[in-house]
Order: sequence, then structure tokens, then C-alpha cells
Amino acid sequence: MSLNPERLMKVLLAPIISEKSTMVGEKQNQYVFRVLDNATKPEIKAAVELLFKKKESKIEVTGVRVLNVRGKDKKVGKIQGRRRHWKKAYVSLKSGQDINFQSAE
Repeated sequence: MSLNPERLMKVLLAPIISEKSTMVGEKQNQYVFRVLDNATKPEIKAAVELLFKKKESKIEVTGVRVLNVRGKDKKVGKIQGRRRHWKKAYVSLKSGQDINFQSAE
């Protein structure tokens, strides 16, 4: 299966910076991203390796875990609605490697 580079550039929407994601990053060398709803694990892995590669060394992803986050029901006065569902990905890197968000291509 060949992965389209144009699609890979769109798979990762944003990093998730929270207290939980920071703890997971420090303890288990994982990073958390918001990804497209229809993104697959191989696409997420390839996108991280493509976007965060370094000139001197290659980023090596050891695992990807994904979960679907359900949108919350919200009510403003009499109007009721729902936030969108979205997908979250936990990306594990090889020990000793890290991602620098400042130097992403």
C-alpha cells in the first residue's frame, strides 16, 4: 500500500497539550495528536515520520494507539446541540528520541 504524501500532510491536525499528555510523554515517550476522523494507524505512523524527520537521524515510531472521542452535548438556553466527534492518536517513539514541534517541516 503506497501512502500519498499530500494526504499524509493533512492527517495530523494538531498536537494535544494537556496535563495528561505531558505526563504520558515524560513517562512513556508518547505524543498525543488530534487526527483526521478517517485516518488509519499506518497513515498516522507515516505522517509522524515524514513531518518530524531530522536531518541527522530518522524518527522511529514504535506504536500507534487511536481512540474516538465523542462530542459533548451542549445547551445554550433552549437551543441544544452537540460538539463534533473527533479522533485522538497516542504515538510511541523509540526510547531516546523526541519530537521538536518548532522544527516540523
